[in-house]
Amino acid sequence: MSSYEEKLSLLSEMISLARADQEVKSSEFDFLWGVAEQMGVAREDFEALFEHPARAIIPRTMAERILQFHRLVLLMNVDRKASLREIDKLHNIGLRMGLPPSAIDQVLSLMHQYPDRIIPPRILIDIFKAHYN
Repeated sequence: MSSYEEKLSLLSEMISLARADQEVKSSEFDFLWGVAEQMGVAREDFEALFEHPARAIIPRTMAERILQFHRLVLLMNVDRKASLREIDKLHNIGLRMGLPPSAIDQVLSLMHQYPDRIIPPRILIDIFKAHYN
């Protein structure tokens, strides 16, 4: 499996979350495209994901899973509104990736204590570390 396929899978998952509230806002689209650019994904491949999602591939390492979960939390909060539908979808994605439910719940409740609901990466990592020890 190529790492390009993994990148497309991660982006598809993010697009799915952005669509949880029925529309992809321009701020969400811009965030998604920024992530795609950082990953080195071609614009036409990125845009094709909106019509043809990539096959789901769960990140191999726990660090990659936590990074993807963090991207999803950032995406959900980019428009400064997190609908119950988005929160529920994010929770289910975290479970599907094999993240501890208690850590997911802690992140989702703690995010409200930070400006723009952006949990600093160090705090996020510490939460997951605590749940694995």
